[in-house]
Amino acid sequence: MTWTFPMPMLSSPTPEPELRPGFAGEPKWDGFRALLSVDGGRVALRSRRGTEMGPAFPEVVAGAGQLPDATALDGELIVWDAAGRLAFERLQNRLSRRGAKATAGAQQWPAHFVAFDVLRLSGTDTASWPYRRRRGALEALFTDRALTAPWALCPSTTDPDTLRDYLTWTAVGLEGVVFKRLDAPYRPSVRGWQKYKIRETSEAIVGAFTGPRAAPRTLLLGRYDTEDRLQYAGRTTTLPRSAATALADLLPADQADHPWTGWSFSAGWDSHETLAVTLVKPELVVEVGVDVARDASGRWRHPARWHRPRPDIASKLVFYPLSVSYGGDGRFQTSSNLLMIWRSSRAVRGDTACVTVSRRTRASRGLPQQYQCTLPHS
Repeated sequence: MTWTFPMPMLSSPTPEPELRPGFAGEPKWDGFRALLSVDGGRVALRSRRGTEMGPAFPEVVAGAGQLPDATALDGELIVWDAAGRLAFERLQNRLSRRGAKATAGAQQWPAHFVAFDVLRLSGTDTASWPYRRRRGALEALFTDRALTAPWALCPSTTDPDTLRDYLTWTAVGLEGVVFKRLDAPYRPSVRGWQKYKIRETSEAIVGAFTGPRAAPRTLLLGRYDTEDRLQYAGRTTTLPRSAATALADLLPADQADHPWTGWSFSAGWDSHETLAVTLVKPELVVEVGVDVARDASGRWRHPARWHRPRPDIASKLVFYPLSVSYGGDGRFQTSSNLLMIWRSSRAVRGDTACVTVSRRTRASRGLPQQYQCTLPHS
């Protein structure tokens, strides 16, 4: 009898990152959900919605030769950038490639399959097994077959301290954690898992809005780069009615010679719709809640949630997080118009610590600001 892919098991949001008794916790990856099957020498690599992705990722298809026949895994396709951070936009770029272009993409930006579940093992359907048993079988598969790239085993823990450690992995682009009942089977299409996404508060500058001025629908947000150019950072979710009404009196005037004049803005990552926006003078700073998913330019991949206006903050002080390189002997380098002053002699590379930054620009000479940054390992 021919084995067919089940629909993937899904997760629902949870507001708390606490690991409860009877649950395991796993890191949440910023990639493409994927199911892979090896059956009679044929390899199928499917997306969450059932789209065949094998032609775009030939290195993963070739790597399936390491697996036993009649085996199916559930997991996440990811790509790392040169700095060791998850690079979703590079993964997305590879999805449309075929043939020689797909082969070139595999060499330039190789993908990895992070396996977090086994649905079939050497012809045995394992979906009805409890998570604890499936996890043991998955770990044994990696050990017994000595699996190497493109395969990676997703970490899993029942220890609260280890789970809290997972929540500190945001520097490499991990989005949060997923909780799974130890005694639960794999239930296709059911939201039986729980996901907690790490969110942080950030400031940004209103550069444009959608909808009418009297009741703006969403805000397009920006931050200054190291050359004092206003760069697009992302868009908010639909504003609450009370916020939209209050913003009507706070929005600056329209600006014809705006830094974004001539730019077009997409409605989303997977959308070809172009937004109709009104450009405004970039003066108003707002506070928003964002998750940790970023693209290579530092833009938020997911919409920001409105918190409140921050008219007390000068817009020229809102700029992108620093990219820091370690120079040895406690010295750190960044862009030429930023001066970093290290304040702790005991901190080591890899620590998250506070630095004082003074912007050397015509617009804001000598204005010190405190910033959190993770010190590079190399």
